Amino acid sequence: MHSLYSRFNNATAFLSSCLMALLAAIALSSFLFTADPKGDIAIGSIQVLPGNARRYANKRQEFAFVNFNVTADLTSLFNWNTKQLFLYVSAEYTNQQGVANEVVIWDQIVHREEDARISVAGRNKYHFRELSASFRDVSPAFYTLKYNVMPYVGVLTYGEAARTPNPVPFPEQQQLS
Repeated sequence: MHSLYSRFNNATAFLSSCLMALLAAIALSSFLFTADPKGDIAIGSIQVLPGNARRYANKRQEFAFVNFNVTADLTSLFNWNTKQLFLYVSAEYTNQQGVANEVVIWDQIVHREEDARISVAGRNKYHFRELSASFRDVSPAFYTLKYNVMPYVGVLTYGEAARTPNPVPFPEQQQLS
């Protein structure tokens, strides 16, 4: 009545439809698990030092070095559909021309729930410099700890775990000794 090819085609079509329905249910169920992790970020000190831009040897540039303390409990973000977390500290400020900037100064990937209790006292991992070459007349910056939940199946979820309560001003440029 039906050929072997037709029966195989019907069976695989049914199995792939069931698999897609299961994946859609998993993706939709991840919206049910909402978490609101809390943390704390404190800025220890900021130094603004002169330097040379990497690509332009003769262009003088100011670099900011930020010492910060981050503590957060992000275990509530982990569930059965969480693959990993991407954490990052960003500085949000407005430059001299009125352009809003958000600069990532530190990041970390958390793979396991056991490692989701974060306590870091560190310095910025990446160069923090203003495109106008100077931090003079730049508005004070807010520093935030943000996260990105990467699920096995579904959409990426972004959020904020900590924020400095008040903006932190940039100091005047210091001279290298």
